[in-house]
Amino acid sequence: MPKITTTSEFSVTEKRSRFLALAAPVSSLGEAKKIVAKQKKTHHKARHHCWACRFVDEDGRVVEQARDDGEVGRPGMILLEQLRRGDLECAIVVSRYFGGVKLGPAGVGRAFRAAGEGAIAGLNR
Repeated sequence: MPKITTTSEFSVTEKRSRFLALAAPVSSLGEAKKIVAKQKKTHHKARHHCWACRFVDEDGRVVEQARDDGEVGRPGMILLEQLRRGDLECAIVVSRYFGGVKLGPAGVGRAFRAAGEGAIAGLNR
């Protein structure tokens, strides 16, 4: 896996909902959870904080985890799939500020995918 050395942020607006993505290097689940906690604190008014992480542990095994935080459309898995496709060792968190218009599972999935792709594109690899 390519070594990530920087963080990257990206935002997308879809029907008045804002999706703020942060991608950052991690080497443990604890580091990933700290990044998620920091994003939750920074964006405390956001309704959902969906995330995924992927890294290689001390034994050389690939560890993956994803969480949807109650959001529809399985956005955690969408983010994890992006990390797998890029063979990346990092965490990505997308915080959603609800804009009053329901997007449905497909619309939510598209918005999370776009936010994730933007954050990943900004990473230094």
